[in-house]
Amino acid sequence: MNKYNKSIVASGHSLVCEAAATVLQEGGNAFDAVVAAGFASSAVEPALNSLGGGGLLLGHSVAQGQNLFFDFFVDTPGLGANNAVHEPHFFPVTVQFSGSKQDFNVGLGSVAVPGTLKGLLHIHKRLGFMDLADVLVPAIELARTHRLNKKQAYFLKLLYPIMSLLPEGTAIYEPNGKYLQEGDQLVNGDLAAFIEEVAIDKGENFYKGETAKKIGQEMEDKNGLLTRDDLAAYQVQERSPMSVPFRGYDFYTAPAPSMGGALIGLSLSLQSLSGLPDYEFGSGEYLVHTTGLMQEVERIRKSGFSTAQDLQAFLGSNACEQSTENIRLFSRGTTHISIADKKGNCAAMTCSNGEGAGYFAPGTGVMLNNMMGEDDLHPQGFHSSPPGQRVGSMMSPSLLMKDDDVKLVIGSGGSKRIRTAVSQVLTQLIDFKRSIQDSVNAPRLHWDGEFVQLEPGFSATEIELLKKQVNVNEWEAQGVYFGGVHAVIPGEEGAADARRGGKVMEIS
Repeated sequence: MNKYNKSIVASGHSLVCEAAATVLQEGGNAFDAVVAAGFASSAVEPALNSLGGGGLLLGHSVAQGQNLFFDFFVDTPGLGANNAVHEPHFFPVTVQFSGSKQDFNVGLGSVAVPGTLKGLLHIHKRLGFMDLADVLVPAIELARTHRLNKKQAYFLKLLYPIMSLLPEGTAIYEPNGKYLQEGDQLVNGDLAAFIEEVAIDKGENFYKGETAKKIGQEMEDKNGLLTRDDLAAYQVQERSPMSVPFRGYDFYTAPAPSMGGALIGLSLSLQSLSGLPDYEFGSGEYLVHTTGLMQEVERIRKSGFSTAQDLQAFLGSNACEQSTENIRLFSRGTTHISIADKKGNCAAMTCSNGEGAGYFAPGTGVMLNNMMGEDDLHPQGFHSSPPGQRVGSMMSPSLLMKDDDVKLVIGSGGSKRIRTAVSQVLTQLIDFKRSIQDSVNAPRLHWDGEFVQLEPGFSATEIELLKKQVNVNEWEAQGVYFGGVHAVIPGEEGAADARRGGKVMEIS
């Protein structure tokens, strides 16, 4: 007997939801659907996701009776390099958001070993039900042509210097000399043909065949760091999820080397130790407390807790309780998909291409990532890690459970803002008893180390109270900067974040 009478998908694009829904309607499970959605996302969210990027998935399998974590994020490149690259093809690009700017580094020297393609194939092989060829049909059709929506047109506009860096990108995103805008047809025939090939060879050509050979040669010729050995050696890693108690629930999230999960766990733990809030959402006390919480998490991170393992150890220490006193005294391109099917299988998957390196794997239509150029992923400095090492991530696909039942599937895009976006939605849902959509829609804040970045929606009186404590930058509108939380309550409802064009679809 099925536990629920409907499946639910929440993602950043209606066509991604439709791809997942098609697979669910044809008899696939949540894992078939999330794989279909991942491939589809690479076609319709090219500024956020790519088969040449990396990702994480946290799933709950009814058949196996357990939670499963798949790490298919990127590795540091350089295995078997013939010659040391002293000056990689690596340079900065500034992305101007509506209320803040952020610098990213691109070029062939910014490419880390891609994992998304192998990760999606691994998930399907381990947990999928349908034939892979059938799962990939929606993505192939979308890659051939689809109409660019408003949000994706905006993201492409932000990333124009990257998307048009090389002729391969110009051919896709600036055909006939005109950069794509909302309503234009986006055509990536090479990507469609590549996904068709993947249905047959299961990614073998990309990681070990002729495509891998071409990538390796171009990298060697043009001062990139990625090698054929890197591609051949890449493996998806399965680990046990990290678990943190919160208000009578168990919060499962990404374990080490992901930093994001541990930082959310730290925030929730400090929130629990602070007791239930005695103030209203949106009040000055809420703003002050939430900012203090963010500042304390950042202080702990910078005080020597440089790895997720350090933070996990901290959660059980006496210093954790002391941190609650500090709070009282204060008185990238990424996309996420959440799916719960009728049988109770759940999948939370976050994928990212960073902002993209501007470089396309030859003949594939796949832009590779720029993860070696993301400063928050390399606190010890760019290109300082040894080849073959899994890069840490701020991505945090998560499940909230109680009595062995999944109560919430959640995650977000948003680079450094992922942890604060997810934490704020969870706090509003659990502590303030708000609905899931109200929790996602609510205005957010983020402490960036110098300013509280503040979305509109809080009253001027309450903001003045916050300004007595810290510098505040008030935004004129909600924006993509503050993440994109897509969440599902299995069998009941989903919520998608309008900041990133989010959509929800229910399948009876």
